[in-house]
Formats: sequence, structure tokens, C-alpha cells
Amino acid sequence: MPRILMTGAAGGIGTSLRKLLPPIYPDLLLSDIKAPADLGANEKFKAAELSDLAQVEAICDGVDGILHFGGYSVEGRWDDILQSNIIGCYNLFEAARRKGVKRVVFASSNHAVGFYPRYHRIGTDVTPRPDSRYGVSKAFGEATGALYADKHGLKVTCIRIGNFGDKPLDHRRLSIWLKPEDLVQLCRIGLEHPDIRFEIVYGASDNERSWWDNHRAYDLGYRPTGKAEDFREHAFAEQAKLKADPVGDFYQGGTFCGMEFSGDGSRIVEKK
Repeated sequence: MPRILMTGAAGGIGTSLRKLLPPIYPDLLLSDIKAPADLGANEKFKAAELSDLAQVEAICDGVDGILHFGGYSVEGRWDDILQSNIIGCYNLFEAARRKGVKRVVFASSNHAVGFYPRYHRIGTDVTPRPDSRYGVSKAFGEATGALYADKHGLKVTCIRIGNFGDKPLDHRRLSIWLKPEDLVQLCRIGLEHPDIRFEIVYGASDNERSWWDNHRAYDLGYRPTGKAEDFREHAFAEQAKLKADPVGDFYQGGTFCGMEFSGDGSRIVEKK
């Protein structure tokens, strides 16, 4: 069986996948800055600081594939994003190359393209339009993955994750929701599909309101089981509790677009 390393094991996505992945990948190595509080006796864990290349090399030793969910998971100060998501991401790919890892699945984000308007349906080949410093770091990760695929032969899959969880929590998430089991499908494609070289796919379930053309994922065998419309009433009830956000409600990135916004708001009015 292949040995799979999953970084970010203590985060929200990592915590969920720790329950779903072991039946598929019994030899699963977990990593984060520190061990999850609920780490089980049967779970294998090695701590690592992503900004320290030597520590990242140590966790990549003897690994066949990597699920890279580690790093800073929200918008933050530039120094925090730089250390975790820029330097840390580079270290992950470089350590994978040095240690002979065959495949990397990189957790990218919809925030790499968050400044596309919601009326604009986009594929995976669009120019990045990040909505935040966090989004910039995810665009960097995709570019780094492409470099290591083309120059060094790593097989890399970047998943632009929408909103991961048990159900969509508001109107925006009806378009971008990702069921945990559907993310597992995409991870397996990245780790196992014979045709992978470098791919970008969207991490979204079968969402009727989707803003994304995800045909490449379907070409690779993706068959999501989650349907956002099953939770439509709940999502709209939760949406009614939220304050209006003229910027965030216009762009795909939502509140990440609205925070710190000082651009030309007239463009939003003109295109409505």
C-alpha cells in the first residue's frame, strides 16, 4: 500500500479527512505544527513547521503521495501568509522533489479566482483574480505545482476548494459547496489516476447554481454525490440573517472581496 502524507491534520478539512481516508489509505501519515488534541493511538503523526525545509523533508521521507492541506487557511497578515503559504508551499514541493515523492495534491482555493463576478461562469484556465493575500498564496501554490510538474516530473493536482462542510450555509455556498466525501473522490483522482501530470479542478459538489465549469474533473472520473439544492431552505434561512455586502455579494469570493476593499465600487453597479 502507498504511504500517504496529509499535512494540516489538525485543521477543519484535515480533521474530517482523518476519519474518511484510513479505510482507503491505511498507511496514512499525519502532520501539522502540533498534534491534534484528539489524535488516536492508531494514528501516525509527525510534527513539522512548513517554513522549515529540513522539517518538511523529514515528513516527506519514504512517502509516495502528499495531500497538502497545511498552511494558513483564512485571510491574514502578510507575514503569516508568507511563512505558511508561500515559503511553506515552496518547501513542500521542494521536499517532495528531493525525497522522490511521486504525487502531490495541493489544496488550492476558490479565493485564487475570487474577483470574478458571480454572473461570469469560469473554467480552470482563467487568469487568477485573487481576492486576498490568502488567494494570492493559492495562486502561487498552483504556479509552483505547475513548475514542479513540468520541470521535475511530479504529478500534481490542484483542487480549488469551494466551501467544505456537511451542508451549504448560505446563498453563496449553494454555488460552491463541497461535501467531504466528494473531496475524498478528488483526492483519490490526484493520487491514483494514471493520466495525471498537472491538473487544476474545482472542489465543488453537484451544485445546480455553480459558477464553475468543472468538466476536467468529470473527464477524470469525478462523480460527486452531494447536491447543494437539497439544503436550499436552510441556506436561504441562514442568508436572511446576514448583512448585505455590496462587494462580497457581487463577486465569487464573497466576504474576502469586501474586506479592506477600497477599489472602484461603481463597476459593481454598472454590471448588475
